Amino acid sequence: MTLLMDEIALATARLAEAGVPSPRTDAEEIAAFVHGVRRGQLHTVKDGEFDALFWEGVARREAREPLQHITGRAYFRYLSLDVGPGVFVPRPETEVVAGWAIDRLREMDVASPLVVDLGTGSGAIALSIAQEVALAQVHAVEVDPVAYGWAKRNIVEHGQGRVSLHPEDLADCLPELNGRVDLVVSNPPYIPPGAVPRDPEVRDYDPSRALYGSGKDGLDEVRAVERTARRLLRPGGLVAVEHSDQQGSDVYLVFSEERGWRDTRDHEDLTGRDRFVTARFGQE
Repeated sequence: MTLLMDEIALATARLAEAGVPSPRTDAEEIAAFVHGVRRGQLHTVKDGEFDALFWEGVARREAREPLQHITGRAYFRYLSLDVGPGVFVPRPETEVVAGWAIDRLREMDVASPLVVDLGTGSGAIALSIAQEVALAQVHAVEVDPVAYGWAKRNIVEHGQGRVSLHPEDLADCLPELNGRVDLVVSNPPYIPPGAVPRDPEVRDYDPSRALYGSGKDGLDEVRAVERTARRLLRPGGLVAVEHSDQQGSDVYLVFSEERGWRDTRDHEDLTGRDRFVTARFGQE
C-alpha cells in the first residue's frame, strides 16, 4: 500500500462522514487530478511524489463543493467538459435526454439533420449530438454571458466545426431557422420559485438562473421552449424537454394536440423517475 492509497482511504472516510454520495470515487478523482494521473494509475504514484494539495481538494469536497468545480471537468456521455462557477454542471439524468435525441436523429432519413439546443449551458447536449450523429448541424443557444463563455470554450475544443453558438434568449432565438429544424432539445430551468434543491452541490453552487423557472409552477421557460419549438420545427420534427421528477404530467400537457403536437410521451431516467417529455410536431 502506497502513501497516496492510504491517504485516499482516510479521505474516503471523511467524505462519507460529510454525506458525499460517492466518497471513494470522489477521493480518487481528486487524487488523480492533483497528481496528474488516471484513477487506474493512482497506485503508481511514489510516496515522495505525494502532493498535499490533495487534502485541500478533499476539504473543498467535504464542504460539498462540487467535484467538477475542484477538478474543472465534468464527464457527460463520451465528453470531458470544462465547467466551473457560473455554469450548470451537467448530470447523468440529462445524458438520458441526450441519448434519446441521438437515437431519434440516427433513425431519421435526413442526410444532415438540423438540431437546436435551447439553453445549452456548458454545451453538453449540443456537443454530444455533434459527436455522435454524423453530419448533424447543431445550433446551441445560451443567453447568460457566463454560461456562454463556458460553452464557447467547450465548443472550440469539441465542436468539430458543427456546433454554432448563439447568445440569444430561447424565447425568440433563431428566426432564420423557422420551419426547418429536425429536432429541438432543452434542459431549461424548471424548479418552482421557493422550492429548495436537496443537494448542497446544486443549491449552493449551480447558478440560480439555470435552476429556477419562472411562473408559479416554474414552467414558464418550458412553455417558452414549446412555443419556440413549434416555430422552429419542420412538420414531423421532434422535441425533447427535461423536467423534474414531479412535473411530468404538467409538462406533458404543455405539448398538447391543440397546439399541434402528436405522440407526446413522458420518459423515465435511469432511476425510474419521470424525467423528460418528447413530442412530434404537426403530423398525424
